[in-house]
Amino acid sequence: MTPASSTLTLRILLALVSTGLAAVGICADRPAKPSQTAAAGTNTVGHFLRPYAASSLWNARPVKPVFGTFEVPKSSYFPTVASGGYSTGVFLAAATDPPVTVIGSRSTDTKTVGVADPDNGASRLITIPRWPAGVLPAVGTDGHADIIDPITKTIHSFWYLRNVDGQWKAAMYSWSKLNGTGWGDPAHHYQGARAVGVPPTAGLIRKHEIRDGQAIYPHALAMSLTFNALANGKSSPAYVFPATAADNDASANTGAIPQGALMMLPPDFDGSAIVNPDLKKIVETLKVYGAYVVDRNTGTPFVIYVENDAGFKLMPKGWDNTIAGQLDQIRAGLRQVVSAQDWIGADGKSVSASVKAQKKGNILSMRGPWQRQSGTASANYDQATQSLVFDAATTKSVQINDANTGLTRVNWAVPAPGTDMTFTVAATGGATLRVHVLSNKRLVQESKDLADGQSLRFSWPADARLTLVATSGTGGPSSVKAHLAPSP
Repeated sequence: MTPASSTLTLRILLALVSTGLAAVGICADRPAKPSQTAAAGTNTVGHFLRPYAASSLWNARPVKPVFGTFEVPKSSYFPTVASGGYSTGVFLAAATDPPVTVIGSRSTDTKTVGVADPDNGASRLITIPRWPAGVLPAVGTDGHADIIDPITKTIHSFWYLRNVDGQWKAAMYSWSKLNGTGWGDPAHHYQGARAVGVPPTAGLIRKHEIRDGQAIYPHALAMSLTFNALANGKSSPAYVFPATAADNDASANTGAIPQGALMMLPPDFDGSAIVNPDLKKIVETLKVYGAYVVDRNTGTPFVIYVENDAGFKLMPKGWDNTIAGQLDQIRAGLRQVVSAQDWIGADGKSVSASVKAQKKGNILSMRGPWQRQSGTASANYDQATQSLVFDAATTKSVQINDANTGLTRVNWAVPAPGTDMTFTVAATGGATLRVHVLSNKRLVQESKDLADGQSLRFSWPADARLTLVATSGTGGPSSVKAHLAPSP
């Protein structure tokens, strides 16, 4: 083990200690054996080695799945399972790592200052509080890199990250919770640099999993398809739950599979001729967990992503017609899961209730732009708490957002007209929030100034738009946010 990998082992130990998982068999004074490292990732969840909650669909397997009939078409190249320019590295932050500020830039855009931040709804400077040494973005045009901070339990995800003359630059930034669902939600809809709004870490085949002695990977995999397989958003949606986004130009697609779809090999898939252990492990994982479609590639029927610098090669001696033919056999066997009787999480429990809750979750973000109507206190959207936060003031200040920016655009989360909805306020420091509900530009519902815990129940109108009016407390900082969802 090299000095760099010994440092990583120590970082993993410190990360697991910070999350209460020290007793997993990794020792700082000697290299971790693959089986020890694998045990840390298999027996516990929500940390660097195995992200997300036990109930996350990444860590859940479907029971009695029902399959569609569409076959992934052939394309310009053979399918592949690989690391490389369009995969990602995963970098572990430590408490002693310094902060780094990232500014915005594309390859031909050197004047942009802010990094695009879909959750914030604007471009801004991004300061990461702990930036590990050795961060190396993928060399492809997507430039993916994910930094995992075990202290805040956050995955910081970048698109088109580059270091230019000592200055870090990126085109887009998103964040998600290390112990969360691993998917966006209707309010915080973009939580990673993949097209569907998830971090490239999600579903990634990790270094420590490849030679862990297990027959399958302990989670669903991440997969991209190409244009002739993906749906175009016309005859069928461009994306489906649990995805909350898709490629902006989905209209160029000519297939039938939406992004966010789970692809699996049916139980009767005959992989008996596959003897390559790496490919066999992929096949068995596709039968149990499957792979979620998270992105689009150009010309490859499917790509399953492996962590960069993992040393994973299906064809270590060069092109292998047998392996290529077996990858094509997998392509022909893959089918979309259209339903399942149940889902079983990493703790062996059903996650169906959690999935239903995600589908009916909060559809309102407090992102701006906000304009001050009166008073002197400034207010800013705080992403960590998903709240509008007011500075301390001796008098009340009023901020308004009439741009409808906070209402979800996630296709499967938009309420149907007539849906019974509940708007509930959570506030600190005496702040309040009022909502105006408009339909076809006409006011149809207005609340009073709602304090912490107060709510409004109303019927969702057609062509709904919302105007939010937030009022600060006095005497100290205050904050406010709202939860808008179908009534229980």
